[in-house]
Amino acid sequence: MTRSALAKVDKTFDAFGDPTRRQVFERLRGGTRSVREIADGMGVSRPAVSQHLKVLREAGLVSVRAEGTRRFYVVDTQGLEALRRWLDGLWDETLAAFKVAVEEEAAKEGRQS
Repeated sequence: MTRSALAKVDKTFDAFGDPTRRQVFERLRGGTRSVREIADGMGVSRPAVSQHLKVLREAGLVSVRAEGTRRFYVVDTQGLEALRRWLDGLWDETLAAFKVAVEEEAAKEGRQS
């Protein structure tokens, strides 16, 4: 994985490191929402939600669309792509290590028989 891709993964983990940002992101998984709609019922002010959205936007996890004075946010699935590729790589490495361990164990058992 390139440095640029790893930097995107780092930004994603940093963004998701805050429980309020994760909650904001979860609310956006249901579709496009305004800051007011996101903040309603969260116990967090709209300015605070806006700051969390800024971090998520800078990490490439959400995108924004302006309609007059209102801003609407939505999950940016392309922003999750670097994280998915990184996780896929970990999974591939884990499966390869598991395969080696199983083969070594089978070879040991074969020698003991």
